Amino acid sequence: MPARGRRLPSDMREEMARPFGELIDEKRLSETGGAMLLTVGDVVSLSARRAGVVPRLSVYDGRSERREMSEFSRLLDELEEERISVENPAGTVSAGLMDAVAEALAEGGPRNIKVEGEEDLAVLACILQAPLGSWVVYGQPGEGMVLVVVDDEARGRTKELWNRMEELE
Repeated sequence: MPARGRRLPSDMREEMARPFGELIDEKRLSETGGAMLLTVGDVVSLSARRAGVVPRLSVYDGRSERREMSEFSRLLDELEEERISVENPAGTVSAGLMDAVAEALAEGGPRNIKVEGEEDLAVLACILQAPLGSWVVYGQPGEGMVLVVVDDEARGRTKELWNRMEELE
């Protein structure tokens, strides 16, 4: 995948607002069967920890549905887990975010990426870069958690969406 970032054009917003995978509950989070777990969003990342699962990678922004959400950050403070911070404006997947996901996956886990801006589209970076068989779980406002099992179909659909997005300078 190219290191350049992408911006979501307005004509794709409705399409991206629909769940990309299977709606799941917290119990299902604990049934990874050894698959690598990547979480996107504060509530999902906290839910995984509450279910007794430590994600290989958590991407969060300290907010939930536009409101401050500091509970996951406090948990990371208590656990003294390392975090890296990356800028990612709303409606984009910055090159910095793509690089941070790649580096976190290469280094092993658990890793935590704190996004300054918005993490909503980080799910694309995760699906594109996670090994086949990985689980990417993200929050769907008003619906719950969505599981995407990274397989050829999910990766192909994500690449198609990625290629339709506008390239950032």
